[in-house]
Amino acid sequence: MAQRKVSSKSCGENDKYSVLLPTYNERENLPLIVWLLVKYFGESGYDYEIIVIDDGSPDGTLEVAEQLQKIYGEDKILLRPRAKKLGLGTAYIHGIKHATGNFIIIMDADLSHHPKFIPEFIQKQKEGGYDLVSGTRYRGNGGVYGWDLRRKLISRGANFLTQVLLRPGASDLTGSFRLYKKEVLEKLVEQCVSKGYVFQMEMIVRARQLGYSIGEVPISFVDRVYGESKLGGNEIVSFLKGLLTLFATT
Repeated sequence: MAQRKVSSKSCGENDKYSVLLPTYNERENLPLIVWLLVKYFGESGYDYEIIVIDDGSPDGTLEVAEQLQKIYGEDKILLRPRAKKLGLGTAYIHGIKHATGNFIIIMDADLSHHPKFIPEFIQKQKEGGYDLVSGTRYRGNGGVYGWDLRRKLISRGANFLTQVLLRPGASDLTGSFRLYKKEVLEKLVEQCVSKGYVFQMEMIVRARQLGYSIGEVPISFVDRVYGESKLGGNEIVSFLKGLLTLFATT
């Protein structure tokens, strides 16, 4: 795969990592994921900020976020809420506008993605100079925990189909735990047209098209402890439609 260099700040002390946390009904999960982020960034010594993008959660997620901001400080916890659910892609665009870091980390706020892997993402990026680093459940000691057989089959099947049809150059397209150079993420978001779960898949496919380099770190994905999964029949149908669209247009 052809690769191209993307100008950015040199690796080192000037690097800052902006974590984008889109939320919807995550009041139980948010305090713990924020605490873990603060813990692992503090231990590793990297500069960071956490941007919470709440889409009008009716369960009081924003109010919890406001309390966390008081605890950890406005310099570390930024609140950039929106009035209603507007989609994952637009949440990232919204977050990027307010991010001051030269690297951006995207992850789920429901504890499915453990912040302990972030230092590994950062080290991988520094070692290879990658434009993006993606967490993978399907290589090395990566895996999925807490899913029933149906959910595992859906995930494996979706990933197999994307590998066969799109040949993306990455082992886990449907995951959403990634580190990007900020300017790379901005470019990819401009290119992507998908919504929902297909959005993450298209990001990797567009990255391959544009010649960006991709590194991978094996991760353990753990099903949410609190709240309900947002994956349903409509999302599966939308995924299949999006996959066929990408196959026909890329």
